[in-house]
Amino acid sequence: MPYDLKEVAAISGMPGLYRLLKPTRAGVIIEALDGKGTRSVASARNKVSLLHEISIYTQDYDQTVPLTEVFDRIHQKHGAELSLTHKSDDRDLTSFMADIMPDYDRDRVYMSDIKKLVQWYNTVSKRLEYQAPAEEDESAAAGKEQAAPEEVATADEALSTAGIIPATEETNAAGSPEAATEAKPAKKAPKKKAE
Repeated sequence: MPYDLKEVAAISGMPGLYRLLKPTRAGVIIEALDGKGTRSVASARNKVSLLHEISIYTQDYDQTVPLTEVFDRIHQKHGAELSLTHKSDDRDLTSFMADIMPDYDRDRVYMSDIKKLVQWYNTVSKRLEYQAPAEEDESAAAGKEQAAPEEVATADEALSTAGIIPATEETNAAGSPEAATEAKPAKKAPKKKAE
Protein backbone atom coordinates (compact mmCIF):
# COMPACT_ATOMS: atom_id res chain seq x y z
CA MET A 1 0.00 0.00 0.00
CA PRO A 2 1.59 3.28 -1.08
CA TYR A 3 0.16 5.49 1.67
CA ASP A 4 -1.18 3.82 4.78
CA LEU A 5 -4.62 5.41 5.13
CA LYS A 6 -6.09 2.93 7.65
CA GLU A 7 -5.83 5.33 10.59
CA VAL A 8 -6.30 8.60 8.68
CA ALA A 9 -9.76 10.15 8.77
CA ALA A 10 -11.79 13.21 7.90
CA ILE A 11 -14.10 14.22 10.75
CA SER A 12 -17.33 16.14 10.29
CA GLY A 13 -17.24 19.62 11.74
CA MET A 14 -13.43 19.60 11.95
CA PRO A 15 -11.22 20.95 9.13
CA GLY A 16 -8.24 18.93 7.88
CA LEU A 17 -7.25 15.30 8.33
CA TYR A 18 -6.59 13.40 11.54
CA ARG A 19 -4.79 10.25 12.64
CA LEU A 20 -6.94 8.07 14.91
CA LEU A 21 -4.94 7.08 17.97
CA LYS A 22 -7.14 5.40 20.55
CA PRO A 23 -10.86 4.97 21.29
CA THR A 24 -12.22 6.41 24.52
CA ARG A 25 -15.58 6.34 26.28
CA ALA A 26 -16.53 9.72 24.80
CA GLY A 27 -15.17 9.19 21.26
CA VAL A 28 -11.68 8.77 19.89
CA ILE A 29 -8.34 10.46 20.56
CA ILE A 30 -7.10 12.10 17.36
CA GLU A 31 -3.92 13.81 16.21
CA ALA A 32 -4.08 16.56 13.58
CA LEU A 33 -2.07 15.88 10.40
CA ASP A 34 -0.64 19.36 10.34
CA GLY A 35 2.72 20.70 11.39
CA LYS A 36 1.65 21.02 15.03
CA GLY A 37 0.25 17.51 15.58
CA THR A 38 -2.16 18.66 18.29
CA ARG A 39 -4.19 15.96 19.99
CA SER A 40 -7.82 16.18 20.97
CA VAL A 41 -10.91 14.02 21.33
CA ALA A 42 -13.47 13.64 18.55
CA SER A 43 -16.90 13.14 20.03
CA ALA A 44 -18.89 10.03 19.27
CA ARG A 45 -21.44 12.35 17.65
CA ASN A 46 -18.95 13.37 14.93
CA LYS A 47 -18.99 11.40 11.70
CA VAL A 48 -15.57 9.80 11.17
CA SER A 49 -14.76 8.90 7.55
CA LEU A 50 -11.69 6.70 7.18
CA LEU A 51 -9.80 7.52 4.00
CA HIS A 52 -9.09 3.87 3.18
CA GLU A 53 -12.86 3.27 2.97
CA ILE A 54 -13.49 6.11 0.49
CA SER A 55 -13.67 5.43 -3.25
CA ILE A 56 -14.13 7.47 -6.42
CA TYR A 57 -17.03 6.70 -8.77
CA THR A 58 -16.23 5.50 -12.28
CA GLN A 59 -18.39 5.49 -15.41
CA ASP A 60 -19.10 1.82 -14.76
CA TYR A 61 -21.96 2.29 -12.30
CA ASP A 62 -21.01 -0.70 -10.11
CA GLN A 63 -17.29 0.00 -9.95
CA THR A 64 -15.32 2.44 -7.81
CA VAL A 65 -11.60 3.09 -7.36
CA PRO A 66 -10.30 3.16 -3.76
CA LEU A 67 -8.72 6.42 -2.62
CA THR A 68 -5.48 4.58 -1.87
CA GLU A 69 -5.18 3.61 -5.53
CA VAL A 70 -6.04 7.15 -6.65
CA PHE A 71 -3.31 8.53 -4.36
CA ASP A 72 -0.89 6.00 -5.84
CA ARG A 73 -1.77 7.16 -9.37
CA ILE A 74 -1.18 10.78 -8.36
CA HIS A 75 2.17 9.90 -6.81
CA GLN A 76 3.24 7.97 -9.93
CA LYS A 77 2.50 10.97 -12.18
CA HIS A 78 3.27 13.95 -9.95
CA GLY A 79 5.32 12.70 -7.01
CA ALA A 80 4.84 13.98 -3.47
CA GLU A 81 4.80 17.64 -4.55
CA LEU A 82 1.55 18.45 -6.33
CA SER A 83 1.51 21.83 -8.09
CA LEU A 84 -2.28 22.15 -7.69
CA THR A 85 -4.13 23.17 -4.56
CA HIS A 86 -7.81 23.04 -3.69
CA LYS A 87 -7.94 26.76 -4.62
CA SER A 88 -6.69 26.18 -8.19
CA ASP A 89 -8.84 27.02 -11.21
CA ASP A 90 -11.75 24.62 -11.82
CA ARG A 91 -10.52 23.86 -15.37
CA ASP A 92 -7.10 22.87 -14.04
CA LEU A 93 -8.66 20.64 -11.41
CA THR A 94 -10.96 18.98 -13.96
CA SER A 95 -8.09 18.29 -16.36
CA PHE A 96 -6.00 16.96 -13.45
CA MET A 97 -8.80 14.55 -12.49
CA ALA A 98 -9.24 13.41 -16.11
CA ASP A 99 -5.49 12.80 -16.33
CA ILE A 100 -5.41 10.72 -13.13
CA MET A 101 -8.71 8.88 -13.69
CA PRO A 102 -9.94 9.17 -17.28
CA ASP A 103 -12.98 7.00 -16.48
CA TYR A 104 -14.23 8.93 -13.42
CA ASP A 105 -17.97 9.60 -13.39
CA ARG A 106 -18.41 13.28 -14.22
CA ASP A 107 -22.02 13.26 -12.98
CA ARG A 108 -21.36 11.81 -9.52
CA VAL A 109 -17.89 13.26 -8.79
CA TYR A 110 -18.42 16.95 -8.09
CA MET A 111 -15.91 19.80 -8.17
CA SER A 112 -15.99 19.88 -4.36
CA ASP A 113 -14.92 16.21 -4.37
CA ILE A 114 -11.97 16.97 -6.67
CA LYS A 115 -10.92 19.90 -4.47
CA LYS A 116 -11.13 17.69 -1.39
CA LEU A 117 -9.09 14.99 -3.16
CA VAL A 118 -6.31 17.47 -4.01
CA GLN A 119 -6.34 18.95 -0.50
CA TRP A 120 -6.21 15.51 1.12
CA TYR A 121 -3.40 14.36 -1.17
CA ASN A 122 -1.32 17.44 -0.36
CA THR A 123 -1.78 16.81 3.38
CA VAL A 124 -1.10 13.08 3.20
CA SER A 125 1.96 13.40 0.94
CA LYS A 126 3.55 15.90 3.36
CA ARG A 127 2.81 13.94 6.55
CA LEU A 128 2.95 10.25 5.60
CA GLU A 129 5.77 8.28 4.06
CA TYR A 130 5.20 6.81 0.61
CA GLN A 131 5.88 3.08 0.48
CA ALA A 132 6.52 1.63 -2.95
CA PRO A 133 4.32 -1.40 -3.63
CA ALA A 134 6.38 -4.55 -3.14
CA GLU A 135 6.21 -7.33 -5.70
CA GLU A 136 5.02 -10.53 -4.08
CA ASP A 137 4.71 -14.07 -5.30
CA GLU A 138 1.24 -15.62 -5.58
CA SER A 139 1.48 -17.65 -2.36
CA ALA A 140 2.38 -14.61 -0.25
CA ALA A 141 -0.42 -12.60 -1.87
CA ALA A 142 -2.93 -15.38 -1.14
CA GLY A 143 -1.85 -15.49 2.52
CA LYS A 144 -2.15 -11.72 2.76
CA GLU A 145 -5.68 -11.75 1.33
CA GLN A 146 -6.78 -14.08 4.10
CA ALA A 147 -5.25 -11.88 6.80
CA ALA A 148 -6.69 -8.63 5.47
CA PRO A 149 -10.37 -9.18 6.48
CA GLU A 150 -9.35 -9.76 10.10
CA GLU A 151 -7.38 -6.51 10.14
CA VAL A 152 -10.30 -4.59 8.64
CA ALA A 153 -12.71 -6.15 11.13
CA THR A 154 -10.64 -5.01 14.10
CA ALA A 155 -10.26 -1.51 12.68
CA ASP A 156 -13.99 -1.26 11.95
CA GLU A 157 -14.83 -2.74 15.34
CA ALA A 158 -12.88 -0.05 17.20
CA LEU A 159 -14.65 2.70 15.30
CA SER A 160 -18.10 1.13 15.25
CA THR A 161 -18.25 1.20 19.03
CA ALA A 162 -17.58 4.94 18.92
CA GLY A 163 -15.98 4.72 22.32
CA ILE A 164 -18.81 2.67 23.82
CA ILE A 165 -17.58 -0.54 25.36
CA PRO A 166 -19.54 -3.52 23.98
CA ALA A 167 -21.41 -5.77 26.39
CA THR A 168 -19.49 -8.86 27.44
CA GLU A 169 -20.78 -12.21 28.59
CA GLU A 170 -20.26 -11.16 32.22
CA THR A 171 -22.85 -8.39 31.92
CA ASN A 172 -25.35 -10.84 30.44
CA ALA A 173 -24.84 -13.35 33.24
CA ALA A 174 -27.69 -14.39 35.54
CA GLY A 175 -26.21 -12.32 38.40
CA SER A 176 -26.50 -9.09 36.42
CA PRO A 177 -29.46 -6.87 37.40
CA GLU A 178 -29.94 -5.85 33.75
CA ALA A 179 -30.08 -9.45 32.60
CA ALA A 180 -32.43 -10.40 35.44
CA THR A 181 -34.98 -7.73 34.54
CA GLU A 182 -34.95 -8.78 30.89
CA ALA A 183 -35.36 -12.47 31.73
CA LYS A 184 -38.58 -12.06 33.79
CA PRO A 185 -41.74 -12.74 31.82
CA ALA A 186 -44.23 -9.91 31.70
CA LYS A 187 -47.23 -10.27 34.01
CA LYS A 188 -50.62 -10.47 32.41
CA ALA A 189 -53.24 -7.96 33.41
CA PRO A 190 -56.33 -9.48 35.09
CA LYS A 191 -59.34 -9.81 32.83
CA LYS A 192 -62.32 -7.61 33.53
CA LYS A 193 -65.64 -9.34 33.98
CA ALA A 194 -68.36 -8.35 31.59
CA GLU A 195 -71.36 -6.92 33.44
